[in-house]
Amino acid sequence: MADRTVETDYYDPATVVSRFDPIRWQKSFASEPNGGNCVEVNFGDTGGDGNVGVRDTKLDDSPVFMFTRGEWQAFVTAVKAGQFDPPA
Repeated sequence: MADRTVETDYYDPATVVSRFDPIRWQKSFASEPNGGNCVEVNFGDTGGDGNVGVRDTKLDDSPVFMFTRGEWQAFVTAVKAGQFDPPA
């Protein structure tokens, strides 16, 4: 994946949460009942750009990391292909 420059006046993980609909955060169906080590994903970008938000379920004030739809799709494709599986 190519390196990408992020505009610092646009993207701040601590405040970008305001771009996402608060009721649209989704935990993985595989999340443990006590929260486990999971993240939440939000496809409700209120900025209209279709970005995807990701945050840590264990942190009440978790920063939100924001990805474009293309970046998110590339990540999901790589996960499904096993590119992040631990070595055997």
